[in-house]
Amino acid sequence: MKLQTSEIIPLSKPKTRRKTRTVVAIVALAFILTIIPLYFPYSQNYNQLSLSFQIGFQSLDHNSIRSTTTPPQPNNPNLRDEASEDSPKNIPPDAAAATSANSTSSNEKRGDGREGKRTSDAVVKEKKKCDLFSGEWVPNPDGPYYTNTTCYSIQDHQNCMRFGRPDLGFMKWRWKPDECELPLFDPIGFLELVRGKSLAFVGDSVARNHMQSLICLLSTVGHPVDMSKPKAGNRLYVYTEYNFNISIISSPYLIRTEKTVPGDFATPFNLFLDEFDQTWTGKIHTFDYIIISAGQWFFRPSYFYLNRTLIGCLYCPEANVTHLPSAFSYRWAFRTAFRAINGGAGVAFLRTLAPSHFEGGPWDKGGDCVRTGPYKRNETGLEEYNMEMYSVQLEEMRIAQKAGRGTGGKLRLFDATNMMVLRPDGHPSKYGHWPVANRTIPNDCVHWCLPGPIDAWNDLLQELLKREVKKKSKIT
Repeated sequence: MKLQTSEIIPLSKPKTRRKTRTVVAIVALAFILTIIPLYFPYSQNYNQLSLSFQIGFQSLDHNSIRSTTTPPQPNNPNLRDEASEDSPKNIPPDAAAATSANSTSSNEKRGDGREGKRTSDAVVKEKKKCDLFSGEWVPNPDGPYYTNTTCYSIQDHQNCMRFGRPDLGFMKWRWKPDECELPLFDPIGFLELVRGKSLAFVGDSVARNHMQSLICLLSTVGHPVDMSKPKAGNRLYVYTEYNFNISIISSPYLIRTEKTVPGDFATPFNLFLDEFDQTWTGKIHTFDYIIISAGQWFFRPSYFYLNRTLIGCLYCPEANVTHLPSAFSYRWAFRTAFRAINGGAGVAFLRTLAPSHFEGGPWDKGGDCVRTGPYKRNETGLEEYNMEMYSVQLEEMRIAQKAGRGTGGKLRLFDATNMMVLRPDGHPSKYGHWPVANRTIPNDCVHWCLPGPIDAWNDLLQELLKREVKKKSKIT
């Protein structure tokens, strides 16, 4: 309004009007000269920014993400996610890579292979934990890290080097998760991680195989004291310097069993599907960590009991007894074992089944495992019966985890199935014994050579225990 007033002042004051126009012109010129250099760089940057967003959205287009072929998974696509606190939620590897690539500004890889600082705290919060169980076997020319001459814990039937296996390339691989690097086993670091702790392996002879691999890897820095009773099947090893002990407890069915013929392992077993095996459940409160596993024994002839009543059998001759599949007893065994674990105090890991690799026939009809290298994940998959057993493990684990939330249960996934289905080359075959004249000994395509692929299980174990320590430190 003042401007309008000045414009209608009498003509007797023209100088004031000319002065106002000059000031306005100077201000306008200054404004233009200031805006031009500011505007055009901004416009250029804006166009670049817009282009980067377009590229980002293109790379995240679902149609551009490659699909990868993996061993068959259970029908429920979220089953592993519910069973494992550490698994990312349904993120294909390529999508995760695209997201990482497009969520950074100056974080292209540097010359040293490291990534630069991310542009936003939100990106860091959204970063998923690496899924350790989805990956491939990659060459590792530095392996193995012990031999049959440096480790005394290798049993003959796993001592492939002693019995003349000619190819040694099966020892030159390591497990590489899709989304991260898995550190190789560090014996000193591991012992520091478990200082003052107790670790138990519960299961069949493959659980023993795993325990022996761990002791062999630790043998590069020290040897434990065997505190086991003479002639005891179960063993206790103590690393006195670290106040750390390892137990192996034989419980191939995980539940209470009886031999139908005392002392004869070839005859059927009675399985009490709803009863604890006190050989390990009675000690569960003494273990900081426990790894349970079971597999091959469930394909043997057996009788099934619930509430001390015979309700069925597997491969039994009686026609008046209900014949049930092996998955029936397998499900009940894990359900009962998980019930015991949810009442325990430590952290329990379910190590999922490790498939056998008999080719050319079953184990008792000349089946063998003669391959000398691993499969790629798109070259093989689980056989139907293994798929069923694997699914049972994950389903029962999911149920147990939900039930354990109210009781403080700490049940974690240790998925060895998808990695070990790729390793037909890692079994002893005929190299677990010397040839015997006029006698045919079945080839061993169930256990694992030491050194061998099973050593990678302890790379995984080390990382899983590190994650547990981190969780505990966050709580405290």
